[in-house]
Order: sequence, then C-alpha cells, then structure tokens
Amino acid sequence: MRNVYNGIILEIERQEEKLAAKVLPIMEEAYQMTIFLQDALAKLKRDVLKDGFENEHYEMKFFRNIKPQILGKLIYYNKVFQVETGCPVRNGKMFIQYFARRLKELKNEFRQSICNTDFYKYYRSGRTDRDELYFKLGKINLKDGLNSDVFEIDLSFSTYYDHKVAHIISNELFYSYLLSKISPEENPETILKHIEDAKDIAWTGSKNALIELIYAFHASGMISNGKIGIRKLGTIFQVLFRTPLGDLHHAFHRMKVRSGSRTAFIDQLKLSLEDYMDKNL
Repeated sequence: MRNVYNGIILEIERQEEKLAAKVLPIMEEAYQMTIFLQDALAKLKRDVLKDGFENEHYEMKFFRNIKPQILGKLIYYNKVFQVETGCPVRNGKMFIQYFARRLKELKNEFRQSICNTDFYKYYRSGRTDRDELYFKLGKINLKDGLNSDVFEIDLSFSTYYDHKVAHIISNELFYSYLLSKISPEENPETILKHIEDAKDIAWTGSKNALIELIYAFHASGMISNGKIGIRKLGTIFQVLFRTPLGDLHHAFHRMKVRSGSRTAFIDQLKLSLEDYMDKNL
C-alpha cells in the first residue's frame, strides 16, 4: 500500500511540473489537474478497497496525512477552475473586486465553520491522542453533532474527518492563490514582464529546488531577521533568477509528503560543498 501511495504522489508531482513547463493559462492547468487528481483518487480508492491496510497505525496515517493531501489538491484545483471561469474580466478594478469578494467569502467560511471547531484546534496543534477516533473507519459518532454532509460521503473510503483535513489544506492553497490575484504588485509573473533582460543570471536547477531553498531561508529567519514574509521572499528570488515558480504554498505541501528526503536539494548542497572543500584542501 505504501508503494502505491508513493507512486501516485510521484505521478501527481510529474503532472504538475509537466503542466507548469507548458505555461498554460491557469484555467486550463486547473482543469487538467482536476481531471488528473480525480482519476488518481479513484485509483487509490480501488486499491484501498481491494487490499485494505497493513495495520491500524497505517490506516490512521493514511486518513490523516495521505488521502487529504490528494483530495485537498483536487478540491483546490476545482475551486480555481470555477473562479477563473467565472471571472468577468482579465484586469482592472472589476478584476480586483471579483477576487477580493472570493477572498472575503473564504474568510467568512473559515470563521463560521472551521477555525472555532474542536477538531480544527486538535489538528492544528499536532495532537495525535484522538487519532483513533478521528482517523479510523467505522468510528463516526453521530452524537457529536456532525454536519449533514457526513451522509453524502463514502464511508468505506472516508472517516469523515479526513474530508475535514482535505478542506483545511485546500483552503490554505486557495487563500494563497486569491492573495496573488488581488496583490498584482507582488505577483512575480507581473514583475518579470517589466524587468530588463538579465540573461547572465539564471536559475538552472529545478523549480522545486529553488522553492526548497526559499523555504529554508524563511524558516531559518536569516533574512531581515525573519521579518520578511514567504510571499515577498519568494518574489525576490523569482525576480532575481527570472524564474516564475507559481504557487509556493502548494509546492511546499508537495514537499512535506514526498517520498525519500523532504530536503533533497539542501542535502545535495551539503554534499556538493563538502566535495568542493575536499578538493581544495
């Protein structure tokens, strides 16, 4: 089962990188990713129903960390597609107002149905002592006063709360997307269109490697004493290297669940520097 999941995650990452390389309109990219993720989730469901789980520990891990990452992206890309197809114009005041309204709706949804719930506080705190109640099949307690959408999900492939986690993940991604729409002055793609040509400075590694480096600088707090936000820091690197990176927050979520080392590029940097030191002894 672990190998199946790792394979699906790699396929999703390859598809995202493939579409990013084509520089498609965001509407088309979101549509293609929605279809792709829908198929990936269906495949994962077939495998789970067929083979089950190795043990209870992996079952809880699957419904807390694995399935929600895929479902969360699916919900996110579908939201982006819906918003993009409903946008009345491509720029100007109406454009900003349109996305500002979507952002306000998202914030209202968060305040009304997410942030004050006991489960949200439990999940955000990193607690695991109630995972057996939240992330195992057949543990749904209707006496807890769950929302009526519990009756609309497939309980053979959901604990109900994995669906909650997926919405938390999708809302975070969607929030970053909306912010980039209503703050065009911080949109790297807009800046890159107006910057003078500087072909002598270029990032020749992968986009994921640069994103990993950006988050490492952000986490360390070594630039501006950690007072600079991740979006602004990302913009600086993207402009410096003339490399649009898309949704940094989305890419970071992929890194957190990828197979192997989650800091593959930084690990390679360390090895490269040590080799260079050895050659210059």
